[in-house]
Amino acid sequence: MADLTHLHTANASHPFTDLGAFVHADGTFFRFCLPGAIAIDVIALDGSVLTQCQQIADGIFEGQSKLSVSQYSLNVTTQDTQYQVYDPYAFKEEAYHAVHFVDHLPQNVYEQLGAQPITLTLDNGEQISAVRFAVFAPNAQSVSVVAEFNLWNDLSHQMQKTDMGYWVLVIPQASIGDKYKYAIKDQHGHSLPHKADPVGFSAEQYPSHASKVIDHNAFEWSDSAWMNRKNHDPYHQPMSIYEVQLASWKRPHDSRRYLSYRELAVDLVQYVVEMGYTHIELMPISEYPFDGSWGYQPVGLFAPTSRFGSVDDFKYFVNACHQANIGVIIDWVPAHFPEDGHGLARFDGTCVYEYEDPRKGWHPDWNSCIYDFGKSEVRQFLVANALFWCDKFHIDGLRVDAVASMLYLDYSRNDGEWIPNVDGGNHNYEAISLLRWVNQAVYAAHPNVVTIAEESTSFARVSRPVDMDGLGFGFKWNMGWMHDSLHYIAKDPAYRRYHHNDITFSMMYAFDENFVLPISHDEVVYGKGSLLGKMPGDEWQQAANLRTYAAFMYGHPGKKLNFMGNEFAQFEEWDHDGELDWGLLQHSKHQQVQHLYQTLNALYKQYPALHACDHEHTGFSWLTYDDAERSILSFLRHDPHTQQTIYVLCNFTPMPVDQVRIGLEQGAYSVLLNTDDTEFGGSGYMQERQLEAQNMPSHGKDYSIELTLPPLSTMFWIKQD
Repeated sequence: MADLTHLHTANASHPFTDLGAFVHADGTFFRFCLPGAIAIDVIALDGSVLTQCQQIADGIFEGQSKLSVSQYSLNVTTQDTQYQVYDPYAFKEEAYHAVHFVDHLPQNVYEQLGAQPITLTLDNGEQISAVRFAVFAPNAQSVSVVAEFNLWNDLSHQMQKTDMGYWVLVIPQASIGDKYKYAIKDQHGHSLPHKADPVGFSAEQYPSHASKVIDHNAFEWSDSAWMNRKNHDPYHQPMSIYEVQLASWKRPHDSRRYLSYRELAVDLVQYVVEMGYTHIELMPISEYPFDGSWGYQPVGLFAPTSRFGSVDDFKYFVNACHQANIGVIIDWVPAHFPEDGHGLARFDGTCVYEYEDPRKGWHPDWNSCIYDFGKSEVRQFLVANALFWCDKFHIDGLRVDAVASMLYLDYSRNDGEWIPNVDGGNHNYEAISLLRWVNQAVYAAHPNVVTIAEESTSFARVSRPVDMDGLGFGFKWNMGWMHDSLHYIAKDPAYRRYHHNDITFSMMYAFDENFVLPISHDEVVYGKGSLLGKMPGDEWQQAANLRTYAAFMYGHPGKKLNFMGNEFAQFEEWDHDGELDWGLLQHSKHQQVQHLYQTLNALYKQYPALHACDHEHTGFSWLTYDDAERSILSFLRHDPHTQQTIYVLCNFTPMPVDQVRIGLEQGAYSVLLNTDDTEFGGSGYMQERQLEAQNMPSHGKDYSIELTLPPLSTMFWIKQD
């Protein structure tokens, strides 16, 4: 008698060798492992009984038939019930299909791995539903599917190991909605914590964190007009991004639960449309276990978090955004992942996904694991994930988190805590190569999608094409502008004259990259205060400073990003456990700031001079950049195609500034925006709305206008048609 210890101890690595039907000269031999069964009959496809099996060990049954059969079902009797199932081990070729071509294209990772609903065609023509499971665990001794349908036992569905390190099994009785995990034993036979599927498409919350079988083809999209739009040119079109953390944007009034994706598809989308933003950027929505990580410690990279609803609910949200002409950008985190037991860390008892050496594989800032960017399966996994969100969820942009931490081997490390590259330097060539692959793959497959790097160093050519020795991103966050301008605006106006370079220096490099100007969540948390709270002065001056700064931002070259709450002058810094203080909108000051942002978005979209050349020298020219003594700036934004020019004038002091002259073309000019207007909560100091250019040279022009700048204000002027 064969030694079957490996079967009833869940240590089988090649169960197809021991389980299922084995045709020989005298018929067919059957063996099954079904704990809890007390009797098993093998049923032919025509309904006849082929054999009544004998139990030879606990949960293990054998039988013999004189007929040669390869497909059949089982009548299983337990102490409590009787049921009929098809044997998973009768579908060997269908199981192996998952990994035949998985390494050929990144997309095959999410098309073949994980839990894939499939249809099996039997020899009699009957079609039955099944789920094909496939997972990468190259150093495991054994892997089993444990699930609701097998009462979470690790014996019934032991998986087959392939030469490539993938484990596979087709399970006919599995269906959409089933919850499952993988029971893995390491190379020494030690049981690991049950693991969620690395390519799981949905997951439960704490405490189970179980993966769920879903059908990505079930949802019916209705955003074809958006997805098929022509002449989409994000570099020359307006991009005003509203950054949102879904859990804390707004809470239902009647409970402590979160708004659902479907509720947000109404409330959030309507608000974003009313405010005039072009895009929503979602802080990470890949499944994550800890609320306090805000999604930046993801475990389920292929699953939208179930905190707010189902997979189809999230698709509904994206679909609603597109129907409202709003693009959806998600924060994507390929830099690191947490150590949670159900996740990727030491997935099969070894470092499958992370660098083994902690000098490369452990992130000291976030106490998390770093992906092994040099391992082919990990690289393919990450590229596939980037494509997955664009493909299955119609995402319009990926803002890639913590790029700097990927680029530098010595990021946040002291001497002796990092390993130099082959040239002795600190660049992580493997991560650089991966990011280039990600960007090339995304733009090739989804030309209307944009990628945006959060990269805080002076690494060259982040947003330049790979064939120009760039990283291939479409855009890069301008962290230098953010830091310098916030440092400047936080100063008491009396001292800004000594820090004038902070507000002008960004133009020294403004066109080195395709920049997005970010006032993100990172600037309004951890004791940094809200955007309003950063502003100096009394209550009126704080609001005036905020208005001046906001309009300066919209006048400055670069796409725009504002974190939720900035737009109505949230007073307290962001609290992820609560919601924005919407009650502030009962007060005129906050209504007026909100109205200003609404107006800025409208002007930014309406006037090409403010957006068409955000990334080109031809779209900007200084008028006055060196008047530190009076803390004023003046510059123009220009669109060569329409020949439209808008003049931007900023007064960063609480005193009116007289006799400010700017050079321009002959003609009449009018105020397009004045942040000091009473409708925005300003003093209304300047009532003059139109000026005729005088024949007086200034700034290289034959004509000019002279005007008084209101206190703490930014003004936009435009030539009348």
